[in-house]
Amino acid sequence: MASTISTSPATQTLPEGAFALARDDEGLALGEATYRALCRALREGALKPGDRLREEEVARRLSVSRTPVREAFGRLLARRLIEPAGGRGLIVRRLEAAEALELYALREILEGAAARLAARHAAAAEIDLMRDHAAAFERATDSPREMERENRMMHEAIFRAARNRYLDAALRDMQDSLALLGPTTFGVEGRPATAAAEHRAMIEAIAARDADAAERAARAHMQAALTARMRLLRA
Repeated sequence: MASTISTSPATQTLPEGAFALARDDEGLALGEATYRALCRALREGALKPGDRLREEEVARRLSVSRTPVREAFGRLLARRLIEPAGGRGLIVRRLEAAEALELYALREILEGAAARLAARHAAAAEIDLMRDHAAAFERATDSPREMERENRMMHEAIFRAARNRYLDAALRDMQDSLALLGPTTFGVEGRPATAAAEHRAMIEAIAARDADAAERAARAHMQAALTARMRLLRA
């Protein structure tokens, strides 16, 4: 999962094992598998805004020809996740503050809907998984990157528990776009503690089967996340 990167005129190379097809990609057409690998790299922070994508480097890392890489790049361009870099190939886009506001407005609606549906449909094991990730988030206070990972996995557990394939797909696509905002907000002073409390409120509402409270908690969580994000963007 990870990338081909250059943040300046010099080339920055990632560890060889960082960029690879996943087991879940087996059996897929190479173009689709390559596209999924690049999306994972975005979500997991291996590709960052401003990073340069080189066709030949991605092909080498994934052990595929340049044709599926070209196909994957075309799909990422269509989704505006990457963009031309003035004759210097392609780079990962960076969202502006106005775009962040639009993205979070939609995110609040979708995450609220997911929490509401999860309160109706989540199995006990799924709620336990949410709690496990929330607890791991709280233990990772010295690592914003690890907090971001556990936060993402907790939210994905809620998406799955909502039992709505279309909502799940929309939220996962949104995670790719969120990656274009840059560093995690968990490096903002005070944000980890408030986020942890928001996670607990959301999960407990889901566990109590209180759909209204779950949606309110999820929306409040997104509003607080936006406030932290705007602080980071304007710093």
